Amino acid sequence: MKLFKKTVISTLIGLTVVAASAQAGPKPSEINRLSTDLTPVGAIRAGNSDGTIPAWTGGITSPPAGYQVGDHHPDPFADDKVKMTIDASNYKDHADKLSVGQMAMFERYPETYKMAIYPTRRSASFPERIYEKTIENGKTGTLVADGEGVANVAEGFPFPFPENAYELILNHKLKYKGSGGVRYNNQVAPNNSGNYTLVRLREELYGKYYVPGNTINDIDNILLYFYQVVESPARLAGRVLLVHETMNQKETPRQAWIYNPGQRRVRRAPNVAYDNPGTASDGLRTNDMTDMFNGAMDRFSWKWTGTKEMYVPYNSYKAHSFDSKVDDMVMPGHLDPSYMRYELHRVHVVEANLRDGFRHINSKRTFYIDEDSYQILLTDHYDRRGELWRFSEAHSINYYEVPTFWSTIESHHDLQSGRYVAVGLDNQDQVNTFNTPLSENNYTPSALRKRGRR
Repeated sequence: MKLFKKTVISTLIGLTVVAASAQAGPKPSEINRLSTDLTPVGAIRAGNSDGTIPAWTGGITSPPAGYQVGDHHPDPFADDKVKMTIDASNYKDHADKLSVGQMAMFERYPETYKMAIYPTRRSASFPERIYEKTIENGKTGTLVADGEGVANVAEGFPFPFPENAYELILNHKLKYKGSGGVRYNNQVAPNNSGNYTLVRLREELYGKYYVPGNTINDIDNILLYFYQVVESPARLAGRVLLVHETMNQKETPRQAWIYNPGQRRVRRAPNVAYDNPGTASDGLRTNDMTDMFNGAMDRFSWKWTGTKEMYVPYNSYKAHSFDSKVDDMVMPGHLDPSYMRYELHRVHVVEANLRDGFRHINSKRTFYIDEDSYQILLTDHYDRRGELWRFSEAHSINYYEVPTFWSTIESHHDLQSGRYVAVGLDNQDQVNTFNTPLSENNYTPSALRKRGRR
């Protein structure tokens, strides 16, 4: 595999961020654009000039016939035909619409890695209340704490007129996911032969920011509570992680605790952040790779390099389906491409370069953010030598009962070792729930001890 060298970090990056931040902030004079040339969250309504990206017409506004809440979301685009297939023989012809990581996958797995390109369906949509709150945020929202936090916003996307990398990443981090939910975020980390053990991870998310009526002042700097328990395999079962994810991590860093069933003890877990390994991941993903990126931004310098058209995972209903078996999808090197769907979409490109004097296993990351949902869909990760190391994808769908556009499966590939980890494989388990009543009392360290088990 060819190794891709990192470019030299320019001293202008910091100046660019400062200049962009100075121009950013509320845009009350532009609010009418969110009902004219822009979507309610700030994407371009119009399609592209050659018609390969259509206009946004509202996204999915109602579930397919026969759908019932709790189902694994029938594919509303099941009749779509593959327009073309990109593989090792022709990927260079499409290099302008591929990330460095995607091209490296074709080189690393020339016999098996493929991308089936389908018609573009701009399916992303959100509740009307989120649109209304986003419009209000556009009049008042401001960055604070050197980009780590936001003020004068509530419930919706904080920046419908993003003008710098910090605003784009905060739009991703604060994207509506419902006020409370339960999911099986099951994980596999196959060896080079494709053998794996399924790790069943049951998770709860209670998002204080999304509770109707809450303001920044009401949530006491808590964005969400995250509770994760390992249900299997037996050697890991009963381990619990509790996270208090803060809105402004400069004001109050993330707080975390773990419960060890063997010791029956709760202890603080300050390392559940940044580049420390994620739960049972064999070191193939870091804590800040969950949801493609989360947590504090302070170890990197951030730069928005522009918007471009790219082939990205989108409307991945087949990978999400109850009829798709994990055993069939898992193969050496990557998940089976026949279950994956890619479309041409406009994405924002954000570069994060490690700051002098700070430590992280990555010297650089490039994020590709969907214009319609602010979901990070692709990430290229570079090691300390400046060489491409990992590549991540978020195979995403519209959870149309909410509605919200979010990942169903994330895959993180180590291009140097040939291994990967995939999370979100809930195909034979209960599907994500949203807006489930949850009690804040369940997410304290004392409650963690009571909820733990041997």
